[in-house]
Amino acid sequence: MFRMWGKIIRSGRIERDFTACDDRMVNRTKKVFGCLEQICREFDLDMPQWMNGNIAEFGAMGKTRFSPNSFMDSVDFDFLEIQVVEED
Repeated sequence: MFRMWGKIIRSGRIERDFTACDDRMVNRTKKVFGCLEQICREFDLDMPQWMNGNIAEFGAMGKTRFSPNSFMDSVDFDFLEIQVVEED
């Protein structure tokens, strides 16, 4: 099972969180994007844009933060953080 934890952070506090799961037999990239889509749907957000820093950070540590600049629409939080918590 692949699980990813998404957190909306505002003023240094977790405002909302959600854990997405993906048990499909697909590659890791598809699982990451599938879980991110679930998280964004739960938080009623558009999918964020992956910047070079996000890609490098996620590849190295299995987590990254998306700032408000990563979203097409305006958002009212400091950042969205995603983190892999379980991989198969």
